[in-house]
Amino acid sequence: MRRIFFASLLLSPLVLSAAAHASQPVTDPATPTSVRPLSTGVKPARVLSSTDIAIPASAIVPTNAEFVLHLNVTADGRAQDVQVIKSAGVGLDGTVAAAVRQFRFSPATLDNQPVATDMTLNVFVQR
Repeated sequence: MRRIFFASLLLSPLVLSAAAHASQPVTDPATPTSVRPLSTGVKPARVLSSTDIAIPASAIVPTNAEFVLHLNVTADGRAQDVQVIKSAGVGLDGTVAAAVRQFRFSPATLDNQPVATDMTLNVFVQR
């Protein structure tokens, strides 16, 4: 019984100080008064219209030839800096790049405002 009494005497200052600390009002740190706009996110660019790629009759095109292009879509929806990353190896890189430059795009948007962005585009050529 003495042990319980001494233990409670030893713990009582801790309990009293914890209760006193808990009863003090808690205040939040000062928040800045400037308001930050929330971002609605980025919506990627997409192809709106494309043109047919004129392939010369003498060109040898494998079945399902795939070209991978990297380009920049401007804020007004035009393709710039078109580069062929992966070629189908049939000598049509220039023809495909020229055709993609004629494509029209819906530009990427950030906070509902059009912005220029990079894009990787896969072009499949079939006979």
